[in-house]
Amino acid sequence: MAPRKPASEVKTGPTPTELETHRLVVGIGEILWDCFGTERHLGGAPANFAYHVHALGDRGVPVSRVGDDESGRELIAAVARLGIPTDYLQRDAVHPTGQVVIEFDPSGEPEFNIAGNAAWDFIEMTDPLEQLAADADAVCFGTLAQRDPTSRRTIGRFVAAARRALVVCDLNLRGPLIDLGSEDEEALDIVRHSMEAADILKLNEGEFATLARALRTTQADDRFAERLLSEFRLRLVCVTRGPRGCVLHGPGGRAECPGIEVEVADPVGAGDAFTAALVHQLLRQRPLAEVARFANRVGAYVASQPGATPPIDRARLPE
Repeated sequence: MAPRKPASEVKTGPTPTELETHRLVVGIGEILWDCFGTERHLGGAPANFAYHVHALGDRGVPVSRVGDDESGRELIAAVARLGIPTDYLQRDAVHPTGQVVIEFDPSGEPEFNIAGNAAWDFIEMTDPLEQLAADADAVCFGTLAQRDPTSRRTIGRFVAAARRALVVCDLNLRGPLIDLGSEDEEALDIVRHSMEAADILKLNEGEFATLARALRTTQADDRFAERLLSEFRLRLVCVTRGPRGCVLHGPGGRAECPGIEVEVADPVGAGDAFTAALVHQLLRQRPLAEVARFANRVGAYVASQPGATPPIDRARLPE
């Protein structure tokens, strides 16, 4: 992945006259079926993220690849039913549509068994994708879809082409695919290059601690966040902490937001909803504390609803 654009070219957000317009926000990476026993649901961060962007009032667009099979056609139909575009979901005649088997550990946290050699590992850069990148106001990508060099190269080229966009890296460290705990140098290189390409780094507290160990830091704390901001020239480091809320670290300070108590129905998709809300607010130049609070509310609401893509009614967001 190409290094992040020079600081002088980093987008600082829309002009005042643009603040309330619909923004074009792209999620690029994996798309698949989430399989829970005999049930399956649309999954993958780009589709979840794009849906939540759409539900919050912007134009969310997923970029990924499905197999040219019945499973892929059903997946595209499921995306269309959410009201988000399917134009950039490529068809693959060789590789099957992706799937992940999800089970929950005793604490209620999801565990993922992700099938390999799936269509989303082979996203191709095309002229329409070049144009989409050039038009984007924000782009969100992760590390999971970079497990194969093909999609890794495409994501890198897409991010590099998104010259005017706010670029968000949602790490999504999921061993053994991107396993920093194994001292895998290739995995660490992928993570480093992803952070270099990003303006915003979003990760959960477990990933924050894993990243600190991988970068030979003794403690995952405010000083480590400050190191990431400086070393990778980031505008923001966002650490989510589940029921304990989140903390946002920026060059000008930090904002900590406590958790919102809800009865959890399904945690899958809550992190993607949080990221969508984060981007929505940042594109409107909201104060950091307001950004954190709104993202927390949206993430908590989605966790309280069944499925990863429930309808979002702002009037029903928890306080």
